[in-house]
Amino acid sequence: MTKKTILVTGAGSGFGKAAALGMAKNGHSIIATAQVSSQVTPLREEAAALGLQNLRVERLDLMDPYDIKQAQGWDFDVLWNNAGMGEAGPVWEIPLELVRKNYEINVFLPLTLTQGIVQRWVREGKKGKVVFTSSMGGLFTPANWGTYVSTKHALEAIAEALQQELSAYGIKIQTINPGAYYTGYNETMADNPFRWLDDCKHFTKRADLRKGFDDFFATPEGKMDPKEMIDRMIEVIPADTGKFRNVCPKAIEDMLKKHQVAAWDNQI
Repeated sequence: MTKKTILVTGAGSGFGKAAALGMAKNGHSIIATAQVSSQVTPLREEAAALGLQNLRVERLDLMDPYDIKQAQGWDFDVLWNNAGMGEAGPVWEIPLELVRKNYEINVFLPLTLTQGIVQRWVREGKKGKVVFTSSMGGLFTPANWGTYVSTKHALEAIAEALQQELSAYGIKIQTINPGAYYTGYNETMADNPFRWLDDCKHFTKRADLRKGFDDFFATPEGKMDPKEMIDRMIEVIPADTGKFRNVCPKAIEDMLKKHQVAAWDNQI
């Protein structure tokens, strides 16, 4: 594998931060971007303490068009669209403005960034690579997670289309589909409905929804050690070859395959 220059969005915490540091330790040049300015300096200091002169930290707030325009002009080989957020709760009761916000951050803004970059690559004849952080939820839909996972379903479709459209230009596309690893991301998402869910207005009761989330996070599948996924990301993102879709762990991949087969016999 040749050494790559990799732009990482959402590198201020979680998978993005850990994998950015890991890929830098492996000798790749990393442009690690964080949404909020308060995450930039601590990450710069951490990289310096680790002696990672090949890890550059910048602010990239996808909701800021000037940030996006600036990032579209940087020179790199791999774009890792990792930044995202999640709105959970019953689809039939969630406020629509929250659904729109989730799509804006998880779908429309990464697509805006990606379009500008791949169009420049095509004009320049550059054979780059785009990786999307999808989810196990990009391939199935559990109740009360429908808004968030529908954004990942959309990313799956976008990535599959891009792979076909850009292959003639030598631009590669991949997705990474993590299971429910314990990074704080899913747990924070599970808190989001309780800022709007009202027992006086909604049919879904707060205590019932909270119990459902707590029961899931209490299972081994709901609280997996993220190191396995981080190690896989460090391997997949810079690679010149590999699978289009990368689900981890294997047990989740097997579950998703069974779910997709069973969907053909699902009855109303």
